[in-house]
Amino acid sequence: MPDRRLERLERELMLVARCSVLTPRERKGQATEAQDSPAQPNTGPAVLKEPAPDRCTDEPCAVPTRLDRSGYLLLSRLDAEGAMSIGQLADAFQLDVSTVNRQTGALLRAGLVERIPDPAGGLARKLRITPQGADRMAAERTCRQADLSRLLESWPSDEVARLEDVLTRFNREVERQEGRAWPRESGEA
Repeated sequence: MPDRRLERLERELMLVARCSVLTPRERKGQATEAQDSPAQPNTGPAVLKEPAPDRCTDEPCAVPTRLDRSGYLLLSRLDAEGAMSIGQLADAFQLDVSTVNRQTGALLRAGLVERIPDPAGGLARKLRITPQGADRMAAERTCRQADLSRLLESWPSDEVARLEDVLTRFNREVERQEGRAWPRESGEA
């Protein structure tokens, strides 16, 4: 592959990784409705804020209703794989244990995950998604899908299918080379 093509591909992958269309973030100095309202105290990061009902149908989801990127990824992994220890999550995401501990701490405080004894009888406690966490993750997934639908609404369906196929192939190759497959639903070969 020519070097210029690799440069462009690396740049585009970097831009996808920083994409905030599907996971908007609050930024310092940019107040949201929830922060401006005296009736609602600021509860910290977006991972801690309650979703507004029916916000994902007609307009982009507002920042206060969204999970942050790390919260969504962690909840998705726990939902797909079941209870996992902090160490297992750190291995799965190739992150430092302290980073995962901090990220899961926010989820614990928000009641989106809970610590449980290891079902296999091991010493390490595991984290499991709570019903509230499952609901929050499902609401976030609905928002992301609505945002993605709006983003791709002008694309022909064959191009959307081609994008899906290429991204799936790319992700599976990354997983194969790293030896860390993302759990997928049965039938997603």
